Amino acid sequence: SFDKTVAKDNSLAVGFFQRGFVHLQLEMYEEALSDYHMAFSHLRKNPFIDYKQLGLRHILYAWEVLYSTAAAQSRLQQWQEARVTLDKAVVWRPEGRTGILDLALERVQDRLVLEPMQVPLGEFFRPRKKEVEQLDSKDFLGKPKVISSIIPDDEYIGFEPLRPQKQGFYEPSADALQ
Repeated sequence: SFDKTVAKDNSLAVGFFQRGFVHLQLEMYEEALSDYHMAFSHLRKNPFIDYKQLGLRHILYAWEVLYSTAAAQSRLQQWQEARVTLDKAVVWRPEGRTGILDLALERVQDRLVLEPMQVPLGEFFRPRKKEVEQLDSKDFLGKPKVISSIIPDDEYIGFEPLRPQKQGFYEPSADALQ
């Protein structure tokens, strides 16, 4: 499902973030690392993206993405890269709230695997009711109607401007036949 989601919207950072978590659970560490890199790049140097407007009650923070990137790197035994990534996460973390990152730095120094961050369980995209109601198709032109000629021997098919008809057999003009 996440593959389909990011295929439809390849700028959806939270889609890459969640798919990265799933890849970690499936022990597909290289794919998880790639997804976390994609999620961070799609944040476009913003400290966070608030997805509440789209119907997901979650804010994706850049430091969380970097922390999860370090978690993937720790599972790949890339300890130096994980440390650099966590140092970068400290820069993105709001001031005075770096406790979790300090603990993560200690775990990486001791070469212990980190557990990744994830979107809280039970959180799904639920578009607002008003937006879903607008998805119903609307018929602005009305139902199509078939109009046929009332002249019995008329075999002409096409469009031409109205013109006066002759008595008897209806003959299209030479211009209309071309």
